[in-house]
Amino acid sequence: MAGKKGANIGRKKDVQLVERKKSSLQEQIKELEDQIAKTKYNKKTQHAIGLYKAKLAQLKDKSEQRGSKGGRGDERFNVRKTGDGTAVLLGFPSVGKSTLLNKLTNAKSDIGAYEFTTLSAVPGLMKYKHAKIQIIDVPGVVYGAASGRGRGKEVLTMLRNADLILILIDAQNPAHYEALLKEIYETNIRINQDKPDVVITRKVKGGLSISSLVRLTKIDQKTIEDITRMFKITNADILFREDIDVDQFIDVLEGNRIYTKALNIITKIDLVDNIRLKEISSNIKPDVVVSAEQDKGIKELKKAIYRKLDLMRIFLKEVGKKADMEEPLIMFRGCKIKDVCEKLHKDFVDNFKFARLWGKSAKFDGQLFKNMDKGLQDCDVLELHIR
Repeated sequence: MAGKKGANIGRKKDVQLVERKKSSLQEQIKELEDQIAKTKYNKKTQHAIGLYKAKLAQLKDKSEQRGSKGGRGDERFNVRKTGDGTAVLLGFPSVGKSTLLNKLTNAKSDIGAYEFTTLSAVPGLMKYKHAKIQIIDVPGVVYGAASGRGRGKEVLTMLRNADLILILIDAQNPAHYEALLKEIYETNIRINQDKPDVVITRKVKGGLSISSLVRLTKIDQKTIEDITRMFKITNADILFREDIDVDQFIDVLEGNRIYTKALNIITKIDLVDNIRLKEISSNIKPDVVVSAEQDKGIKELKKAIYRKLDLMRIFLKEVGKKADMEEPLIMFRGCKIKDVCEKLHKDFVDNFKFARLWGKSAKFDGQLFKNMDKGLQDCDVLELHIR
């Protein structure tokens, strides 16, 4: 009995120690954020700010790792990806996500005139120009979602697997837009930007060697060297193929960022007048404005989703038969023959012999390709030969 009591006391002390460390970590993060915010950026301070930001990224990474230990996934947020692409509806509570999902797809997401009606991820399928696009409605996020408030971590984690994020901003609450961008950024997701073109090749010795194919105007060599060493990289060749800033370089070193497309959508436009809508739009610069209740902007939104996903059509042809020009296979632009094989059947890659190609990607009709890395273009006709 005494042994069990002692063990319980020991566990309680361990929990208290972890909580103290966690609290200390959050305090350090807050201090660094305040320091960065109050330091005026100029040539004299850019080096110091760069180091502050690198340290801040490391502390947040450590905090995230501690927060995820022992965590269990919530079944309500486990949605299997399906269709030709996946988009997630992101917004604050009562922004109109469920109504919009029902308008775009065949889903039946609960609708209520109160916050937090949606308590789990609800998928639907939008059909547009032969494409079947999965749209997922998730619970509304709140301030501090990236830190775990209000099931925020579960919701925002779903964004990391999406092909497109639909950022919904209530026309009556435009201030939510900046808050949503902050939560997305804090989840290590970078929207509407490409991964920085920087190559880091580690080596056994020789220190750091930094070279660039372009003139670097946003970050200096000393900052690059010091930040790199902070990430415990002391021997490496670093090649910059584009001009990037400190934040982007830290993203490269962290190596866990997700780069995803996003659309800005103002909802409930029927609840504000045209003058107010123009004011909001001038700041947010939405891709589409909608009123799901009045069916305004729904067609435009479907078109925008299709275009932003950058989908294209591939027509398949069986050996000895005419190509099926009625039902194309929908693929992401820039795909290769291998991607088509993987989408059609898991065994097609291993049993691939060769392919014949008609269209923009071929020099002549029926050109033969034995390499699955051949890139494809919209409306190509593909004939696969499988063992």
